Amino acid sequence: MNESNLHNYQTFAVRHIIDHPEAGLLLDMGLGKTVSTLTAIKKLMDEYLEVNKVLIIAPKRVAESTWCDEIDKWEHLKGLKVSKILGTQKQRKTALKVSADIYTINRENVVWLVSHLEGYWPFDMVVIDELSSFKSPKAARFRALRLVRPKITRIVGLTGTPAPNGLIDLWSQIYLLDMGQRLERTITAYRTKYFRPGRTNGQIVFDYKLNAGSEEAIYKQIGDICISMKAEDYLQLPERLDRVVDVHLPPTMAERYLEFEKEQVLALEDEQGDISAVNAAALSNKLLQFSNGAIYDSERNVHEIHSEKLEALEEIVEAANGQPVLIFFSFRHDVYRIMRRLKKFRPKEIDGPEDIKAWNNGDLPLLLAHPASAGHGLNLQAGGHIIIWFGLPWSSELYQQANARLYRQGQNKPVIIHHLITKGTMDEDVMKALTEKIDKQEALMQAVKARIQRWRM
Repeated sequence: MNESNLHNYQTFAVRHIIDHPEAGLLLDMGLGKTVSTLTAIKKLMDEYLEVNKVLIIAPKRVAESTWCDEIDKWEHLKGLKVSKILGTQKQRKTALKVSADIYTINRENVVWLVSHLEGYWPFDMVVIDELSSFKSPKAARFRALRLVRPKITRIVGLTGTPAPNGLIDLWSQIYLLDMGQRLERTITAYRTKYFRPGRTNGQIVFDYKLNAGSEEAIYKQIGDICISMKAEDYLQLPERLDRVVDVHLPPTMAERYLEFEKEQVLALEDEQGDISAVNAAALSNKLLQFSNGAIYDSERNVHEIHSEKLEALEEIVEAANGQPVLIFFSFRHDVYRIMRRLKKFRPKEIDGPEDIKAWNNGDLPLLLAHPASAGHGLNLQAGGHIIIWFGLPWSSELYQQANARLYRQGQNKPVIIHHLITKGTMDEDVMKALTEKIDKQEALMQAVKARIQRWRM
């Protein structure tokens, strides 16, 4: 493929990057953010002579393979040399010394990179792949990048979900693009201008609500440097079939779950009769583990409780009749149990570029992945069209991104997504939150508070 094969909307995205030294591409999954960005980089290097060295910050697997794979696919990108700042500290230092056009690094090593360079900054252009991973102004990676931001001539932010938990998340992302020109120079000023406190406890504010007219005002402020596109407006996506598979616990096990839930809820009782987000997450994890069939104790030992989900999983895999299946799991013990149960199907957990290649070549009948590690940038649509969610995440962003590994442009079969939901458990709350696109923190707190109310009466 060459540049003439780019879609019109991708050409528009290329032009936007070239015309805007501070560019945000809020493009839906599957719209080709990677090739658009690489095309702009190539033009800025060869035609405009404005760029020499580019740093791409991305999720680890994306930094390892996705950008290089995209260069290999397109004729007009041939010649771009990539050095991967990954691995051990020694390997990262060596990669930095390599003469290249593009340097990729995983976001966890941004702090190390800034510290290692000690004020020196050799990159005149920076691309942040998944800009939403810099949504927290308190995160070390944000603070590190903020330090060197004045040294960056060109910056591009890529994401399909810039504000998965609300527009409060936008501030730090846009700040990295324009250093506070559009949405105020501090998060406090941004909150004061566009939001009001939501749930509070004394001086503690748990969340913020948009003021009337704020949403339109925010979008207007960033509209000159950010373009937004939705996949359904531009792509001919495959048919998608979502299926909820009800998993029923035997009566005695269902009673045991309720007893376990009661025990865990009452153990969290405090003087104020309230619960923190941290405790809510811990409770949720325990209950979701039970739903899946095994739980960790305080020493991380695994206790298997039931095999109802494993049986439902095996039935679906068998019914696939040899068609490749992608399974998303929640906990490490899920992996061990699935591997053991489905041994005859030769399951493999995704562990690097070689597994991605093998899957897309049709060599892996069963691929296991965690949505947090396989949720961004991986092209897996060539390898299959069936997804099974053994355990679901509260995050709508992770859920959507993970499904988009198969449900994307280039998929030539209907995508079937199975959700294993254990009836009468917290699985149902998570499925409801994802279906209704409820904010993950709000949905989690609602689910936990409902249980507190039930068992403390």
